[in-house]
Amino acid sequence: MPTGEDFQQMLRGAALRVTRPRIAVLTAVHAHPHADTDSIIRAVRADLPDVSHQAVYDSLSTLTAAGLVRKIQPSGSVARYESRVGDNHHHVVCRSCGAIADVDCAVGEAPCLTASDDVGFAIDEAEVIYWGQCPDCATALNVRSQP
Repeated sequence: MPTGEDFQQMLRGAALRVTRPRIAVLTAVHAHPHADTDSIIRAVRADLPDVSHQAVYDSLSTLTAAGLVRKIQPSGSVARYESRVGDNHHHVVCRSCGAIADVDCAVGEAPCLTASDDVGFAIDEAEVIYWGQCPDCATALNVRSQP
């Protein structure tokens, strides 16, 4: 896990002002992969009890725009944030409990999928979401289906 100094360097490297809320949000996103906004707010408030919802929302927006944080939003889910950026990985989502895990690209570099027709677009990213049952939910389903 990066340190506070690492987060300061990340912010400076992205030409962003170093603020306590931004560092706290970066820390929360790194500590809680795929967390939703409410979870991030709770984690940030553990360090900065007086931080406003708006300061966290603004920080998430700024950090996402700067490429320091990635926002994902699987169908039917609220926005979630992760610190794994720049590698065009994908996600697997449990249909039962909503757990999310990272899945590396099967082959190639970003984008690891090539469109059959790019329709003139300069494609730089492919997003794939796999759906299924996490190990815990799959086990529970198997146990319930046993006679």
